[in-house]
Amino acid sequence: MNAELPPESAAPPTPSVTPPSKGSSKSTLVVAGVAVLALASSGMLWQKLSSIQEHLARQSADAGAQAVEARTMARQAQDQARETAAHQAVTDARISETTLQRSQLEDLMQSLSRSRDENLVVDIESSVRLAQQQAQLTGSVEPLLAALKTADDRVSRAAQPRLAPLQRAIARDTDRIKSASTTDTPGLLIKLDELVRQVDELPTVNAVVAASAVGADKTTSGPAASEWWQRWLDLVHQEARKLLRVSRIEQPEAALLSPEQSFFLRENLKLKLLNARLGLLARQLESSRADLAAATAALNKYFDPSSRKTQNMATLLQQVQSQMKSAELPRVDETLAALATAAAGR
Repeated sequence: MNAELPPESAAPPTPSVTPPSKGSSKSTLVVAGVAVLALASSGMLWQKLSSIQEHLARQSADAGAQAVEARTMARQAQDQARETAAHQAVTDARISETTLQRSQLEDLMQSLSRSRDENLVVDIESSVRLAQQQAQLTGSVEPLLAALKTADDRVSRAAQPRLAPLQRAIARDTDRIKSASTTDTPGLLIKLDELVRQVDELPTVNAVVAASAVGADKTTSGPAASEWWQRWLDLVHQEARKLLRVSRIEQPEAALLSPEQSFFLRENLKLKLLNARLGLLARQLESSRADLAAATAALNKYFDPSSRKTQNMATLLQQVQSQMKSAELPRVDETLAALATAAAGR
């Protein structure tokens, strides 16, 4: 059975070929140009993107390397920081130890300085007190002046501000001692010793009479007689003068002294002078004056007043009596008070 085919499937239609027009060709060219431009721009964009990617990759690699380097440097910095902290801790420990040693050294130096100052004050005080005792024993201010001068020199060499009041007190005491009127005890002692030495050389009244008679005999027999009878007359005259002597005696008991009594008289006079010397050393001036007055009375009574030695001794006795003053020796209480203050550390 033959079926009839539909007219569509019986034969394919033959396409109609239309000739291209000018408008369509231009559009085609435009589309082709746009496509070429798009392709070119795509290529260029792809190339730029590739370069950007490479650049970003390099930057990323550099950033990674820099990050690694930064981490390395950070680690090194941390290590250095730890080392620095350790060194700083050691340095702080050494500084604290040095500070402690310095404070201990300063304390030791201050202790030594205070000990030196205390020893200086004690030495000065002992020397001043010893000089005061010597001055009281001898009656002279020279030991006090010497001790104060030595103390002033030692305080000046020490150069301690806390000892400045002591130096001022020493200066005031020195000025007061120099201006004070005191007895020259050493000079008086020397004069009394000279008086004791001269006692043995003093001529007594009866010894002077005998000496004058002998001198007269020598004067009479001095010129040589030319004739024998003149010599015989001179001899008779001398013998007659020896038998009888006329003289004025103010103190009869002085002319009747025997040689033994003259010896004890001289020793008694020496004892009075020595007692006056002891009284002067003991600061008993009234007793010394009484002994000197008794010695003066004995000198005028039993010894020849016309003798040069007797006159010299009487003059020396008057000088000793006039130089004895009852003024008390000055004290150094201000210096001792300053020493006590310095020793107390105030």
